[in-house]
Amino acid sequence: MEIKPIKEEVDYERALHRVEQLWASPKGSPEGDELDVLVTLIEAYEKQHYPIDLPDPIEAIKFRLEQQGKDLRSLIGVIGQRTRVYEVMRGDRALSLNMIRSLHDKFAIPADVLIQPIRRKGKPSKHRRSVKTDRFGRHGMRKSA
Repeated sequence: MEIKPIKEEVDYERALHRVEQLWASPKGSPEGDELDVLVTLIEAYEKQHYPIDLPDPIEAIKFRLEQQGKDLRSLIGVIGQRTRVYEVMRGDRALSLNMIRSLHDKFAIPADVLIQPIRRKGKPSKHRRSVKTDRFGRHGMRKSA
């Protein structure tokens, strides 16, 4: 059993191939121990080189509701009244800590998914400044006479 660190793609491919060979090894055997070590090394390499982003919190909520055959009405009482539910699900209101706890407890959605900022879908900012022009179309403030 020669185990080396996985430093590059060739090492990664070699380790994956070896895992396939060892897959049915019994626990506690030398082959089973080699399998455990290789899987740990592969996971570390994949985490660094092939990271997977967490899903958007709203998309995760919708997905869990769909999995359970439920609709947005199921969120009433969990994250607030009907209006609050629709504000959150449209992305107009962020999830509060109490909402995150309730969603985690009631629907088993991982808290690390829910705690992320909600990704807005191209909505313009409500705080956008408007540019003021004078009667001649010039930007800025007019000088007082």
